[in-house]
Amino acid sequence: MENKNKLIVNYQLSIPVLVFTFSSLVFLLSCNQNKLKTDASGVFESDEVIVSAEQNGKILSFTIKEGDTISKGKTVGNIDISNIELQKAQVQATIQALRDKTTNPAPQIDLVKKQLAVQESQLAQQEREKARTENLLKADAATQKQLDDINSAIDQLQKQIAVSKQQIALDNSNISTQNRSIFSEKDPLEKSVAQIQDQINKGQIINPVSGTVLVKYALEGEMATIGKALYKIANVDTITLRAYITGSQLSDVKLGQQVKVYIDSGAKNYKEYPGNISWISDKSEFTPKTIQTKDERANLVYAVKIRVKNDGYIKIGMYGEVKF
Repeated sequence: MENKNKLIVNYQLSIPVLVFTFSSLVFLLSCNQNKLKTDASGVFESDEVIVSAEQNGKILSFTIKEGDTISKGKTVGNIDISNIELQKAQVQATIQALRDKTTNPAPQIDLVKKQLAVQESQLAQQEREKARTENLLKADAATQKQLDDINSAIDQLQKQIAVSKQQIALDNSNISTQNRSIFSEKDPLEKSVAQIQDQINKGQIINPVSGTVLVKYALEGEMATIGKALYKIANVDTITLRAYITGSQLSDVKLGQQVKVYIDSGAKNYKEYPGNISWISDKSEFTPKTIQTKDERANLVYAVKIRVKNDGYIKIGMYGEVKF
């Protein structure tokens, strides 16, 4: 009778054990059915650009916010460069002063040209007088002395005309030389203006790449110095999954290969994206602690980059999986 009671007790105890074991098996099978089987995993990343100040000064305007999408070449802020603008005005004033120092040869040359015109007119008159006197001399109506005096006057006028022409050429040469000496100082000053203008242009904060603002490091009213980080931006329209594969998987992948990328979508669901392998490392490395490869025992893995078109749900730093 005692043995029979022990048998009943053992039988009653085994029922819950069997039920628990069966339910556990069903749970494990359902988990395995829902678990996604992939070949590699990694973390999403993007090419991030830290935009820094290119000029010293107070930030006058800087209205961007984290999460803003900004196009390339857009002015997103301004740094106070009033002192540099004063330097530019000073150099421009010096250039204007050089212009004032130059000599205009026209008035002086015009005066000599007028004298030359008078001399040429007098010469023409003497030439006519000479012809008339020669005719009178043939008719014994004039003396040789009168003709000699006219010839002497003509010779004198010809010399004066030659001197006047030389004077015009000399004035042109001297004034041109003087002006060239003054204008030789102008070129370096104009280059200084160009350099100062470049510094003024750097007072504008120009966005270098199209993308989304990830982090904003500075605020309007703060002092900026050359090299100070202002904000971080990245183009997240197309994002990169940096995944790791084992050496045995290396022969199964190639550049340009189309793959499937998955991210978590809910407790047990996954969202699928088409991807494209854009880079494969040529060197192995130790498996990052945060990455689980298909072969958990693998110590050395190869990194691959997979470009994925982002619909807005993929975030930088998010965990992703890939199936080749």
